[in-house]
Amino acid sequence: MENGTIKRKIALTGDRPTGKMHLGHYVGSFKNRVKMQDDYDQFILVADVQALTDNADNPAKIRANILETTIDNIACGVDPHKNTFFIQSMVPEIADLTIYFLNLVTVSRLIRNPTVKDEVNQKGYGQNIPAGFMCYPVSQAADILCVKACVVPAGEDQLPMIEQTNEIVDKFNALYTATFPRVKAIVPRIAARLSGTDGKSKMGKSTGNAIFLADSSKVLAEKVMNMYTDPAHIHATDPGHIEGNVVFEYLDVFDNDPKGLGELKEKYKAGGVGDVVIKKRLIEVLENEIGPIRRNREELAQNSDQILKILKEGTERACNISAKTLRDVKTAMQINYF
Repeated sequence: MENGTIKRKIALTGDRPTGKMHLGHYVGSFKNRVKMQDDYDQFILVADVQALTDNADNPAKIRANILETTIDNIACGVDPHKNTFFIQSMVPEIADLTIYFLNLVTVSRLIRNPTVKDEVNQKGYGQNIPAGFMCYPVSQAADILCVKACVVPAGEDQLPMIEQTNEIVDKFNALYTATFPRVKAIVPRIAARLSGTDGKSKMGKSTGNAIFLADSSKVLAEKVMNMYTDPAHIHATDPGHIEGNVVFEYLDVFDNDPKGLGELKEKYKAGGVGDVVIKKRLIEVLENEIGPIRRNREELAQNSDQILKILKEGTERACNISAKTLRDVKTAMQINYF
């Protein structure tokens, strides 16, 4: 209880400000945040420090995307009156916690983290892995625990990060005193890993295969018309395949007429429906979904001062909470000398 009311559980989630946000972020993160914002005290982290672990040579890119990332969230319905937006680098206690937590983790454990291993391979670091990148699971634990969050929405690929956070929680609480809650991951029903428009890999910010929330109607239509379908479906009369067909993958996620979509699938599989027909259907479906978000973005972008105010006030709140957390940590470790 707090002031006579039930204190809500604390949730934390966030984004790396490295580029425009796309449909994968929307279905895998933003929609879930909107659902959670009435039930949790939810913190939205703009993870600029984490973004710098592999963009240290281009901090201007990170700075330029901090406002854009926040605008994308709000345009999708993540209410700044119900959520606390804050900038990672502006909360110095996170860095302090990271240093203390690093003493509770071995190098071999960091190397074994499946999420880190996958991203190291994707980025082609070989033996030249930046130390900041290798240690970012520990920094991520500090992000979560600085506000003592106990709930983190996460994709399947991020579950090893939550596991590592809980290892840190358990070790800290066992070595010192019970200070942090264990963290529970909430995996969205729809995974964030939408296939890219090319059908070759997941949708990504920099892979040229994404539909962005800021895309105009014209760009959206062009991307859908170039989308990967069934290479063997050359003529409308040819039987088509649904599996691996990116257009149908997106229709499964976004189309609100399951009965009509089911009938369309049967016709496509039997032969009698061309790719242009299914692509035009997807264009209409996506425009109905993205159009309002695009208009919200355009309006929000006209008032950057208000977005900065939201970030400043949220960061101040996160700093106040993190300062208390750091005092608790130093007390538990008996290093509160004065």
